[in-house]
Amino acid sequence: MNKLLLSVVLLTPAVALAGMPSFLFTEIAEQRLEAISFFIAVFLLVSLGVWRLWNWLRRDVPRLPRLSYRASLALVFLVGLGLQLVLSMIAGGRELMTPGAWEKKGATYQVIPTPPPSDADLLVQARRQRLDELRVALWAYAAEHGRDFPKSDLGTELPAARWKVLGDSGLHFIYIGGQKADAPATPLAYEPGIFGRERWVLFTDGDLRRLPVEDIHRSFVAEGAP
Repeated sequence: MNKLLLSVVLLTPAVALAGMPSFLFTEIAEQRLEAISFFIAVFLLVSLGVWRLWNWLRRDVPRLPRLSYRASLALVFLVGLGLQLVLSMIAGGRELMTPGAWEKKGATYQVIPTPPPSDADLLVQARRQRLDELRVALWAYAAEHGRDFPKSDLGTELPAARWKVLGDSGLHFIYIGGQKADAPATPLAYEPGIFGRERWVLFTDGDLRRLPVEDIHRSFVAEGAP
């Protein structure tokens, strides 16, 4: 009877109440471990290739010293450090030439996309373009008249549409006649008051600047202009 009970106990499966602990890496740790393992494997293979190629080359060039595998490991390591230094200098020079233009995305860097210009910026550039068209017409006139600009914006020297500012207001640029092309920089034409305090100004040296109206008036006083 005792033997029968012992056989039943031994043959009946029981639930295990204890087990071996299991530790797992996080996904990032696994990726880093795989990357390090791959790098070490490639490093050892490249060193092996350098070692075999170097000693194979000794057959034709006996002056070369014999290279051990340990020495080939050191050689590949030193060459890798030199390449890393060169790449770091290139990356640093790139950042110095274009500061703030790169952002990190994943494992690499890419140029930060330039945001599209706003409607206000487009309007400012369109106003400048309008004054630049007048500049081209004035300099073409001065080239044919001994560097003299038209005496007034009310004459027929230039088409009437050339004097008009951007938009449907029908207003003209404020023009200061009686000056010469390529003379010391004084205001030649600038936008009227509908464009606010900051206005585009054309100077007699051909420069275009956006200035507060106070600075425009001060330049008149400095040059003795009306």
